[in-house]
Amino acid sequence: MKKTRRKIDAALKAKIALEALREQSTVTDLAQRYQVHVNQIYAWKKQRQDQAIRAFDAGGECQKFCVRAPL
Repeated sequence: MKKTRRKIDAALKAKIALEALREQSTVTDLAQRYQVHVNQIYAWKKQRQDQAIRAFDAGGECQKFCVRAPL
């Protein structure tokens, strides 16, 4: 019998990555709680950090499309 792969939605990935960034519990604890591999959590954590850096980057996409409040 073939075992199907578990599909984790983006919201849960973001939640796990954010918990890993907060460092309130270890990555090992998070992996056990959510039943995912430790390396996967590290990868999601890195992706989340990279996205946050791009959001605040001066040449990022947000600068082109974000609406600024009038002074």
